[in-house]
Amino acid sequence: MKNLRYLKPIFSFFLIGLCITTISRILLFFVFKERVVENPNYGQLFLIGLRFDLILMSYIAFLPTVLLSLLPDSVLKYIKKFFNFYFIFFLFLFLLMELSTLDFINQYDTRPNRLFLDYLIYPKEVVGTLFKSYLPSLIITTILLCVALFFAFKHGKKIFYPLDSVYKTRLLLFPVVAFFLFFGARGSLTSKRPINASNAIFCSDQMTNSLGLNSLYTVAFAAYSIKNEGDVKKYGKMDELEAYTRVKKYMDVTEFINPEIPFLHHVKPDTIQPKYNVVIFLQESLGAEYVGCLNGLPLTPELDKLSKEGLLFTNLYCTGTRSVRGIEQVTSGFLPNPSESVVKLSGSQQGFFTLAEVFGKQNYDTSFIYGGMANFDNMASFFNGNGFKNIIDETDFDKDGKKYAMKGTWGYSDEDLAVKANDYFKSLGKKPFFSLMFSTSNHEPFEFPEGRIELYEKPKNTVNNAMKYADFSIGKFFELAKKEAYFQNTIFVVIADHNTRTYGKNLVPINKFHIPALIIAPNVKKGTTYDNLASQMDIPSTVLALSGITTNSTMPGRNLIKLPKGIKGRTIMLFHETYAFRVENDVIIMNPNAKPLQFKIKSDTELIPTPLDKELAKDALAHIVASSNLYKGRKYRLE
Repeated sequence: MKNLRYLKPIFSFFLIGLCITTISRILLFFVFKERVVENPNYGQLFLIGLRFDLILMSYIAFLPTVLLSLLPDSVLKYIKKFFNFYFIFFLFLFLLMELSTLDFINQYDTRPNRLFLDYLIYPKEVVGTLFKSYLPSLIITTILLCVALFFAFKHGKKIFYPLDSVYKTRLLLFPVVAFFLFFGARGSLTSKRPINASNAIFCSDQMTNSLGLNSLYTVAFAAYSIKNEGDVKKYGKMDELEAYTRVKKYMDVTEFINPEIPFLHHVKPDTIQPKYNVVIFLQESLGAEYVGCLNGLPLTPELDKLSKEGLLFTNLYCTGTRSVRGIEQVTSGFLPNPSESVVKLSGSQQGFFTLAEVFGKQNYDTSFIYGGMANFDNMASFFNGNGFKNIIDETDFDKDGKKYAMKGTWGYSDEDLAVKANDYFKSLGKKPFFSLMFSTSNHEPFEFPEGRIELYEKPKNTVNNAMKYADFSIGKFFELAKKEAYFQNTIFVVIADHNTRTYGKNLVPINKFHIPALIIAPNVKKGTTYDNLASQMDIPSTVLALSGITTNSTMPGRNLIKLPKGIKGRTIMLFHETYAFRVENDVIIMNPNAKPLQFKIKSDTELIPTPLDKELAKDALAHIVASSNLYKGRKYRLE
C-alpha cells in the first residue's frame, strides 16, 4: 500500500463521493419506499447506483490521476492547490445535485435532467419560484453547502494534497491504474458500448430506475446529449421512405401533392362557409384529473358549463410534459421528437409550418398573447420566425398604463390575459384573426388575485386553488367575448399544454397525459362529445378543417370531426427520453439503446406486458424517424 500512497487524493475523492451519493440514495429510498418496493428487484438500484457512481467518478479522476502518475515531485509541488480545488469543486457539485434531487423528483418524478439545464436559462422565474415555493429546502441546502465548504477548505490540504513517492514506481503502476480507471469509466469490458443510462432500467417504474443513477450523472449526460439533438438512431434505424409510408397509414389523407414535402396535402372546407377567426386558449398544466366534466375534481365549474356549448374531447392525450410540447402541437401539429421540441431547435426558427403562417397567408392578423415574458423557452423566436405577426407579452402589459389584477412570478394573471386579449380582438374590427393565448397562473408558486374564487382548500397557494382560478379566468374570457361582435364568427379552442406533475409507477404514466380539449364554434354542434382515443396533435388539423379556408397543410394529425368510424385512435406520449406509441389499448414503449416493449392498457394506470407486435413496433419507430427526417431535411413547410 505504501507504493500507492501517491493516489491518496484519488482514493479520498472516491470515498467521499460514494458517501454523498450512497447516503442520498438511501434517503431517497426511504422517502419513496412504498413505491420502490412494489418492484420485486428493487435491491438492484443500489448495485446499479454503485456502478454509475464509479463510472462518473472514474471520468472525473482521470486527469488528476494522469498528473499524479506522470509528473515528478518537483513539478507536483507547484500544483498542489489544483488538486485541492479540483476535487472540492466536483464534490461540491455532487452534494449540490443530490440536495436538489428530492424536490426535483417530487415535481417531475425523475432525477434532475435536461429540464434542470433548461430552467437555468431563466433565473428570474426560477429564483422567484424557489423563494416562494421551496424556501425551506433552499435554506437547508445553503446551510449544508456552506458547512461542507468550510470543512473542505479547512481539511482539504490533508486529504487532497499529493504525497511524495518514488517516481519510477508511479510510472510502472500507471498502466495498471489507468486500466482500472478505464474499466470504471466504461462500466464494462464485455459490452460493445460503454454503459449508459439505459442500463439502469431494471423495472417498469421510471422513477425507481432513476434512483439507481446519481444526479450529477443525469445532468451531465443531458448536457452531453444536447449535441445529438435530432439523432434518433439510438431508437433504431429505418429507411426514410418506409418511415413516411408507415406514418401516412395513420393519417386521414390519401392524396399528397409534393414528394419533396412528404405530408403536404390540400385542406378544403366541408361546406361553403365564412372564414372564421380562431382563438386557441392554451391552459398551463390543466390535467383531466382536475376537470369536473372529465370525472376529475370539481375545480372547473366554468369549463364544465362551457362544455355544453361545444364539442368536448373526453379521451385526448398530450404529447409531452413541458409547455413547449403543447405549443408545438397546437400551433404546428408536428410529430413529437424525443430530442427536443421544435420550439427550441435552431433549424425550425423560420420556414417551419404553423397555423399562424397558414392564416397569415389568408390575410388574417396572427398573434401570440401571454402574461409572462415571451422569450421564455424560446417562444418569441419561434413565433416571430413562423408567421406570428404580433407578440404581446408582459412588457406590453407594463407599458399600456392600465390597472391589472396582479403581476406574479411568471407574469400577469390569467384574468389580466383575458382582458388584454379581448381588448386586442375588439381593436381588430372586421379583420379576421388567429391568436394563441397562453395562461400562466397555474404554475408554481400558484399566485393569483385575492377574492376571485371560493378556495377549494387552505392554504391559498396550492395547485387545486390555482386550477380553480385558471377556470375562473376561462369563464371571464368567454363572458367578455360573448359581449363582442367577433364572438359569433370565431372558433374557440380551450386545451391544456400538459398535466401538472407527470409521475407514476409505469415507464410512461399514461393517466398523467390525459388532458381536456373543448371546441366552441358556429359550425360545431353544442353539447357533444368526442369519446374516441385522440392526440393533442389532431386538434390543429381539426381546427384548420373547421376554419372555412382552402389551403395546404403538412400536418399529420387527423380531422377528428370527419374521421370515419372504425378508425383506431392513436396517440404519442413522450416522458423524458421514453417514447410511447399507443393505438387503442396497445402501446409500444421505446427507450434509447434498448429493445421496444409492448403493453396492453388495462386502465390508464395498469399496463400488462404482452408479446411484441413487430409491425406495430416498426410503426412506432417510423414516427420517430419521420419526425427527425422532416426536421433535418426542412420538409415540414408549405411550398
